[in-house]
Amino acid sequence: MIHPDTELRFINNEIGYGLVATRFIPKGTITWVFDQLDREFTPNQLDQLAPMYKEILIKYCFRNNKGNNILCWDNARYVNHSFHSNCLTTPYDFEIATRDIQPGEELTDDYGYLNIDEPFRGKDEGTRRKVVYPNDLVKYHKVWDKQLIKAMKQIAKVEQPLQSLLTQDLWEKSVRIAEGREEMDSILNCYYSGEENTEVNNNHCYRHQEMLMPEDTSEAAPSRDRQHNN
Repeated sequence: MIHPDTELRFINNEIGYGLVATRFIPKGTITWVFDQLDREFTPNQLDQLAPMYKEILIKYCFRNNKGNNILCWDNARYVNHSFHSNCLTTPYDFEIATRDIQPGEELTDDYGYLNIDEPFRGKDEGTRRKVVYPNDLVKYHKVWDKQLIKAMKQIAKVEQPLQSLLTQDLWEKSVRIAEGREEMDSILNCYYSGEENTEVNNNHCYRHQEMLMPEDTSEAAPSRDRQHNN
């Protein structure tokens, strides 16, 4: 489920539709949670679908670390890519705002951590990264981990409209991470290598559309931006 203070808007002819904040969303806010209405399709289930359904899933799904396709039931599927994304996925089935998101600002992900099948060239955002690759998680996970840790430190300090969708155990774990009492699992746990991955957790990992990130290893947030043209 996507954060309630968002709405679907037409961005432009190049991008199509995107998800925009209707109110201020502070850094550390959980912006999306995998919920009971989201659908998970195994590769075999996908193969058994008619072509028209496959096209829809290919356009709107992301893959988790098991190689299964996740289809968000709500407007979360319209979150576009950016190399300067303001949201990041976690190994805990939720996404979090890595910086303050202003009213009218589009919520974005970096598709580099969504286990895409093929590389794509994102919108030019002035970053060193111009193309999103299937193995970007392996290359950039340390950069993204630094951003996530900073955002997680705020998780208990800001309003969390989606907190009720987390189990009590997961919320308490998140608070322990925020307070430095427990180490955060790496976003690398979300990686799907194309094989049965025995080195990562069996946590689901999240999703989406198109953009990109810098080639350096600085802490500046890379954004995802693969053009989705909804």
